[in-house]
Amino acid sequence: MALSCGADRGSHSMDKSITLPPDEIFRNLENAKRFAIDIGGSLTKLAYYSTVQHKVAKVRSFDHSAKVSLQETDGDPLYEISVQEEITARLHFIKFENAYIETCLDFIKDHLVNTETKVIKATGGGAHKFKDLIEKKLKLKVDKEDEMTCLIKGCNFVLKNIPHEAFVYAKHADSEFRFQNTHPDIFPYLLINIGSGVSIVKVEAEDKFERIGGSSIGGGTFWGLGALLTKTKRFDELLQLASKGQHTNVDMLVKDIYGGAYGSLGLTGDLIASSFGKSATTDKEFSKEDMAKSLLHMISNDIGQLACLYAKLHNLTRVYFGGFFIRGHPVTMHTITYSINFFTKGEVQALFLRHEGYLGAIGAFLKGAEEDNPNQYSWGENYAGSSGLMSVSPELNPVQRARSGTFDMLEMDRLERQLVNLPLLQDPTSYIPDTVDLTEDALAREYWLYCFEDALDGVVKRAIASQKDQPEAVERGEKFRQKYRHKLQTLRHQPFAYGSLTVRSLLDTREHCLNEFNFPDPYSKIKQKENDMALKYYLKVVKSVEELSWEQRQFTLVKGLLAGNVFDWGAKAVSDVLESDPEFGFEQAKQQLQERPWLVDAYNQWLERLKGPPHKCALFFVDNSGIDIILGVFPFIRELLIRGTEVVLASNSGPALNDVTNSELQILTERIAAMDPVIHTALKEDRLALVQNGSSSPCLDLSRLDKVLATVVRERGTDLVIIEGMGRAIHTNYYAMLSCESLKLAVIKNSWLAERLGGKIFSVVFKYEVPSKVQEQH
Repeated sequence: MALSCGADRGSHSMDKSITLPPDEIFRNLENAKRFAIDIGGSLTKLAYYSTVQHKVAKVRSFDHSAKVSLQETDGDPLYEISVQEEITARLHFIKFENAYIETCLDFIKDHLVNTETKVIKATGGGAHKFKDLIEKKLKLKVDKEDEMTCLIKGCNFVLKNIPHEAFVYAKHADSEFRFQNTHPDIFPYLLINIGSGVSIVKVEAEDKFERIGGSSIGGGTFWGLGALLTKTKRFDELLQLASKGQHTNVDMLVKDIYGGAYGSLGLTGDLIASSFGKSATTDKEFSKEDMAKSLLHMISNDIGQLACLYAKLHNLTRVYFGGFFIRGHPVTMHTITYSINFFTKGEVQALFLRHEGYLGAIGAFLKGAEEDNPNQYSWGENYAGSSGLMSVSPELNPVQRARSGTFDMLEMDRLERQLVNLPLLQDPTSYIPDTVDLTEDALAREYWLYCFEDALDGVVKRAIASQKDQPEAVERGEKFRQKYRHKLQTLRHQPFAYGSLTVRSLLDTREHCLNEFNFPDPYSKIKQKENDMALKYYLKVVKSVEELSWEQRQFTLVKGLLAGNVFDWGAKAVSDVLESDPEFGFEQAKQQLQERPWLVDAYNQWLERLKGPPHKCALFFVDNSGIDIILGVFPFIRELLIRGTEVVLASNSGPALNDVTNSELQILTERIAAMDPVIHTALKEDRLALVQNGSSSPCLDLSRLDKVLATVVRERGTDLVIIEGMGRAIHTNYYAMLSCESLKLAVIKNSWLAERLGGKIFSVVFKYEVPSKVQEQH
């Protein structure tokens, strides 16, 4: 059996839809533990929870305690790397047409092996209709849940866990979808659910909501009246007609009555004075398209005005729209947006949700999983297994218009750490991690998509080489290549598929795809070798720095930090050099650096600040393994520790490129402490702490950090944040505003980006920022 896979609505001819084997749609079904289903008028949404077994790279220190000096451990690697199996939790959501329900239930029944559950939670109008079929096929008891409760639960879940969930729709802008940053506190909000009728719900907390109003004039009215007027029975076709129609042929406008605008009342001439007004006074036949368009405006404006009045009455500015009337249809999103904008004079934005169609299924699932308390965890969208938002604009990509029998998937992975905001963000509500939104910058988008495609062969080669002993690694490498290339092609046509397209999302998608095919840490051996090598030079670097005068020392430490940052396998210009010249080292890197004045150069201000009192505590987000962390970061933080500043080193929880992970850093720090009394004492006195950041990305989102790190930052009274590297300080956080002093430093290892910033390759960014309130204290 093959099922079609793509977007999720309506029905046109099936010949263009892509067929996928069902095990690529109902993934990991043999480990499914719990089910929920939401059956609407035309679409079924299935949710299940499964455990996923995948490989993770672990590092374990060798016992060097018996060996006294570094020389004696010369030939031995510092730590061993092992690949272990780990079991994690994943949520799967699949959406398909009701016509496929029986085939899908058969497939599920044949593959259910390890399920522990005896019930399936169900919601939606069709749950009653299909109850017997589900019970007979799956041998599970159908337990019906309240539709509105499920909808709200699902809505809360996606708003909390998916950063770019909500968007504003802008029909004529370069980017159709403008994604909103999710506010750290998602409540209160208004949900306008436009199904057959309209329900208006005020949501104040996780389990506190109230239906405050509604209307019988909704999607069903548009469909029903539309069918009577145009003889078109299909909802999709009705919208298609409306998108081609001209409502001014049917509607009476202000200028039709007054010959122009009605100035004293502030009404423009183009405003609709009476929907369908011309049909009473004109004898001609009206086209189906024009009538459908007029009807769409009439109903959208009515709903829009209602929504605005309720938002005003309850003093709410966040208004989300959902229901089958919306469901990603550009025509209805546009008319609702226009209406809200008009009635609130732009004060309230109409917000839509990327996963709006899944809310009921997610909510029903959460109701059934309450004993596991899924809400106590953070979850992350797995780009490798999610189909993303499809554009259904008639003028965009005709392949996407063939939507019959199509399947749409969303997967969410349970994260081991609970994620929260960095407490030092000046304003968490306006923080945007990414420096450039590629959804809106077509030139940059084209360049970076080309860049990632160009680097793909190297990544595949590196992944296979990291598992030389496994013959099937070549086949997995090939599957990874196909999957990631397909993702890049999708993003070329639909840059908005996973929210705002950014360099970070391209990197994260690549990491998700590598993990999907069991390449958990392709750079583990390179990191191990570079860490071993760099450790041999540590004492020499520290000694040479100690011999300098105070002022020379500060500059040498900063230069060392920047030179260390050159060693980045994620930058093609550098990895090409490292591949061809393994001897390329710390001193050569220093020579590559741009001479001062740097591209961004606040070094003099930093030096002046160092002449003042020491900082209480510095939080340092570290970057690469090897020379970067050992010969760049450690000598730098050593100086801070000597000054009397506590230091918190924040490193990745999981691997990404050659970035140092928390477990690797623990071992490195232990070894450095064995050689260096300053580091040894700082560790012993707890003035140097190592904390994981909760991320497995080469970039940094300060709104999704490990809760433990946030606590440490608060408790230690952190007053300096240092962010290092291109991924963390340039692609992300370049414009991040913090409430304390910050240093953002990086070497630009990409000539296109360097030129865009007004420099050349290996240009230096050294940005020292002091918020105004801190300046006043000094």
